[in-house]
Amino acid sequence: MKQQIFLSSVQKELATERRAIRDFIRGDALFGQYFDVFLFEDLPAADRRADETYLDEVSASAIYLGLFANDYGSTDDKGISPTEHEFDHATDDSIYRLAFIKGSDDSRRAPAMKKLIDKVSHQLRRRRFESTEELLRDRIYPSLIEFLRWKGILRSVAFEREPIPDLDLSAVDEKKVRWFLKRAREGRGYPLAADTPVSEALAHLDLLSDDQLTQSAVLLFGKKPQSWLPASEVKCLHFHGTEPVKPIPDYQVFKGNLFELIDQAADFVMAKLARQVGVRDTGPANTVTYEIPKAAVAEIIINALAHRDYLSDASVQVYVFADRVAVWNPGELPPTLTPAKLKKAHSSVPRNKRLCEALFLANYIDKAGTGVLDVLDQCKSAGLPEPDFTQDGDQFIVTLWRDTFTPARLDQLGLNERQKAAIAHFRRKPELTNAEYQSLVGVSRATAKRDLDEMIKLGILVLAGAGRSAHYRLADKRLINGPNGSPGEAAENGS
Repeated sequence: MKQQIFLSSVQKELATERRAIRDFIRGDALFGQYFDVFLFEDLPAADRRADETYLDEVSASAIYLGLFANDYGSTDDKGISPTEHEFDHATDDSIYRLAFIKGSDDSRRAPAMKKLIDKVSHQLRRRRFESTEELLRDRIYPSLIEFLRWKGILRSVAFEREPIPDLDLSAVDEKKVRWFLKRAREGRGYPLAADTPVSEALAHLDLLSDDQLTQSAVLLFGKKPQSWLPASEVKCLHFHGTEPVKPIPDYQVFKGNLFELIDQAADFVMAKLARQVGVRDTGPANTVTYEIPKAAVAEIIINALAHRDYLSDASVQVYVFADRVAVWNPGELPPTLTPAKLKKAHSSVPRNKRLCEALFLANYIDKAGTGVLDVLDQCKSAGLPEPDFTQDGDQFIVTLWRDTFTPARLDQLGLNERQKAAIAHFRRKPELTNAEYQSLVGVSRATAKRDLDEMIKLGILVLAGAGRSAHYRLADKRLINGPNGSPGEAAENGS
């Protein structure tokens, strides 16, 4: 039975492309077997209903295919076009979505279309085209092949199962295999003992293909995985401010197997965060509390390495800024998931099943689809804003906020640009005087006092001292990030 592709666009503007896509799919020897295309204009005039009713056709489709150009199209009483309604409906119904953007000159687009493209681009990979031939040959064709493979209709060897020719067991770190088997047996009741021969252990984990090491075997247990998979390294960068400005204070490129990469990247982040050391009231060791829970940082890094697209030449990149930690992951969410749906209960949809199985056995993940929900709970319990999940082209980005002053929160508070500059100052130093504020933003003493007093009323600042010693501090000391500022700040935070 053929699966329906719902073609969504402003009809008149993209009439040529719409007909070309229909004819291409129906006329292709492969695609014609599996797909049919729904076009509004193909229906007899007597059968054409109001655009809104065609949302049922979106729900009945296996694929939503959106074309976006310059025009936004007619709108309803809420100012929303049928094209945007159809995209939103496909998103809500977890329809496999494809989006293609015509042209690279965004200045010619209607403002509403710019906003729609921005919304689409934060959920799906950007696929631009200039000509109809490029759209069909270089965009639609590989996208539909990818869909057929995802559905299991076209079968090919997945990346993680690909063998690496001329690579034998000498490339495997036997100590790491022993460590893994011991950990899996103790934590998950894995049947193999720690002294199981390496070849037998790899076979049991389905990491061999005709007795050859697979890509997964090398990623998990290779002595030097980056010799074969250079992009599997992790790049970690630390900046004192909120923007990636050179020179970079600390830039590390970590290499090693998957377990080592996770541990090294997590340690890099935690070393940059403010921390408080508690008293020994529950045991011989001091309790350490970080401004972002360590479990949340580790979970996001694990997800990036476990679910990334290893066919990409890009590496996982971890950025530590004064206000946030951002993890960039090459790849896209599974077609049935969106950034918004990650924040609700959802099933686990692993991209790299064998990597995830090994991480589960080593007790790094739970395979229940609850990892992101756990991160949300951990950040909430720590008094932090909800993390952001964004699709930016072919990169998936997770942002963990270090304090409550996210860009959205600053806008919500109604702060002007001068007051936002003050917030940036407090990420570097714990105090600010009226005179320093005048110099920082270039205003008079009266204007400075008015700005700062308003921030006191909003509960952001408190005034300490009097006379010449008067100065302003943040009302919540958790917002002072010690390792990003002066040694005095770190000491105040117990670091």
